[in-house]
Amino acid sequence: MNLLKRKIDDFLVVWKHNPDRLPLIVKGARQVGKTKSIRLFASKQYEHVIEINFVIQKQFKDIFDNGFEVDTVIKNISLRNPELKFVPGQTLIFFDELQDCINCATSLKPFKQDGRFDVICSGSLMGINYNEIESNSVGYKEDYEMYSMDFEEFLWAKGYESNQIDNLFTHMVDTIPLSQLELEVMFDNFREYMVLGGMPAIVRSFIINKNYSGTLKLQKQILLDYEEDITKYADGLDKGKILNVYRKIPVFLGKDNKKFQISKVASGARTREYAGVMDWLGNAGIVNICYCMNQLELPLRGNYDPDNFKIYFHDTGLLIGALDEESQEDLRYNRNFNTYKGAIYENIVGDMLVKQGYPLYFFKNEKSTLEMDFFVRDFESLIPIEVKANDGATASLNKLIDKQTYQDIKYGIKLGQKNIGYNGKFHTFPYFLTFLIKRFLKERVR
Repeated sequence: MNLLKRKIDDFLVVWKHNPDRLPLIVKGARQVGKTKSIRLFASKQYEHVIEINFVIQKQFKDIFDNGFEVDTVIKNISLRNPELKFVPGQTLIFFDELQDCINCATSLKPFKQDGRFDVICSGSLMGINYNEIESNSVGYKEDYEMYSMDFEEFLWAKGYESNQIDNLFTHMVDTIPLSQLELEVMFDNFREYMVLGGMPAIVRSFIINKNYSGTLKLQKQILLDYEEDITKYADGLDKGKILNVYRKIPVFLGKDNKKFQISKVASGARTREYAGVMDWLGNAGIVNICYCMNQLELPLRGNYDPDNFKIYFHDTGLLIGALDEESQEDLRYNRNFNTYKGAIYENIVGDMLVKQGYPLYFFKNEKSTLEMDFFVRDFESLIPIEVKANDGATASLNKLIDKQTYQDIKYGIKLGQKNIGYNGKFHTFPYFLTFLIKRFLKERVR
């Protein structure tokens, strides 16, 4: 079986060798590869691994019923399966599907204080009441949020080495245009990534088969699995409303302004009736929410309108899967997309920014005379990012940088079907280099 290298692999090794390590919770959307990565790490790093899946092995859900002391929990696990071996200092306990046994989180503090066994929990964000977990284990856990594969991981899967990626980064930092061969090859890779997305099962199928056969079916199945999980885990909310919004995401992205409009969800729908739905979908890792900024100034957090937002799929491959069946082929040959072309590029740039740790913000004034797709920041500057689906003018980007009104904006970034460049006001990068923006900005302000 083809094993995909993931960024969590190195993180887990560093975690293991930290003498003050805390119990770890790996959270993320469904099917992003959490379980496989933890199993691979555990098999290499521990003599003994105790894996309990609370969805499949429901008989273990009562192991915390009479207390959270480590000896009590170990005793109860051993009663269920006496063949399991608990050797202090050599054992990892892996609690999978945490969302089906929230009580497990309360045990993390005793496990840390006891210190004999390492503990990793994993769960789908879709089913985790994270406020409950936080209150039960505050100060005694570490969190790691895992996403579907980013473009760098996709390049690794195709066989590219770190030095080749470092070479791309060097071109960015030194503002050296890429050769025509480099551009063509990387744009081809990027188009594959847009079509497929980063869900590991889909990427693995593509790498092994060396074609797109079966990948659309996998995308559509994951979308159906998400619907099934919504009906299972959306406690306290109207599941019908969540499904309504979830199914309409392609509709919003197909509009010119891509803004979420409650009137497009259902006839006569009111915003207050859908309170909590967007938060649930965002917290579940299904969508990335991009909020409109109130003022074009720092700080970003707290300076936005919570009722004015766009929504994107957390994985662009799932957006392709949500469209008509010919869309995958259309994207491969760059045809028949019109308004959707911009939506797909915005979706994937937003996804690539989120995977670097950025929250998403955009801006559009009331007269629609000034708008910008995304904003990030460096140590001292607010940085507008324009995503150009076509080779059009950059009036808004120039205005934001030139006008003295926006004192926090000192330069910008333009992403498009372009080579690397800098005109004294904004950097131009090909779309595929978006995954290096955070690294670039850190280097730029040194």
